Amino acid sequence: MLKQLIAIIVLSVAIILNMSYAQEALNAILSAHHWISDLLTQIFSGGDAGNFLRKLLALLVIPVGVALIPIAIYWLAKKQWFPYFIEVVWAIWLVQTAALLILYKAA
Repeated sequence: MLKQLIAIIVLSVAIILNMSYAQEALNAILSAHHWISDLLTQIFSGGDAGNFLRKLLALLVIPVGVALIPIAIYWLAKKQWFPYFIEVVWAIWLVQTAALLILYKAA
């Protein structure tokens, strides 16, 4: 419990000190999401089912794709599966979804 409390305090201080970089990272995630969504618009039809699948895939591609990078490095180094794959995917998904919700709320 104490380690987790210290970790969240250290991460909070790191975010406060690097707020401009964090904002750039969120903008990059949002830009990538919009790019993927636009790319998928060319593949799926304009109906309700097509829009639903496009939005679903656009929301899932970035977390899985970004999580595959450290997993590939880990696998190349250790030749075994990365033990925290789904946790990394969830963390990236939560950040991306929060940024999309804030953007949606602001618009």
